Amino acid sequence: MRIVTWNCNGAFRKKFNRIAELNADIYVVQECENPTESKHKEYQNWAKNYIWKGDTKNKGLAIFAKPEIKLEELYWSNQFKGHSVKHFFPCRINEEFNLLAVWTHRNNSPNFGYIGQFWKYLQVNRDKMKNILLIGDFNSNKIWDEWDRWWNHSDVVNELKEIGIESFYHKLKQEEQGKESLPTLYFQRKLERPYHIDYVFGLTEFKNRLNKLEVGIAENWLDVSDHMPIIANIKK
Repeated sequence: MRIVTWNCNGAFRKKFNRIAELNADIYVVQECENPTESKHKEYQNWAKNYIWKGDTKNKGLAIFAKPEIKLEELYWSNQFKGHSVKHFFPCRINEEFNLLAVWTHRNNSPNFGYIGQFWKYLQVNRDKMKNILLIGDFNSNKIWDEWDRWWNHSDVVNELKEIGIESFYHKLKQEEQGKESLPTLYFQRKLERPYHIDYVFGLTEFKNRLNKLEVGIAENWLDVSDHMPIIANIKK
């Protein structure tokens, strides 16, 4: 099974053909329009099998799949002590495993933006993190850890590791968190501002079935997005 995550940087109706060239079984796409409310017929025709959520019809988080793949939305809590976190989109794939699509936000939180949002979501749904892949734009890296936070990127990575979930990129490349050689974001599309903030996490059973993991390169993608896609090939 070939799975791709990509923050399309908006206007996905004009870009879906580019990512479709990767011929994936499943695409996790951030910042994309809701196909149902789009007036772009080619986009609607391509998006025959998907689930989507977002704050506006023009910018949300979606999971697209080939027609033969069954997507079942899961309704896990996004409430932490009375506050909503976003965006996290769990679903069941072919009644075989769970996939959590991720697009973290600052969410108007003065303290718990981005990785803090995911930390909160993890506290509420930790017992559901079984037979699962966590895929998407986490907007986070160890380089932004702060000494007085207990929910830093490193803390979240360690907490996931405690339940057997690790980053495929770091296991495969044998690189440390915060010292990644391949960027997934070029801030403002500037080559001199590279960061690694998109991830594919999974349980050991998935890591052992990982055939290949690739990160898109700037010369192929910067004309359409500031983010590079991550492509994971997993044996069934």
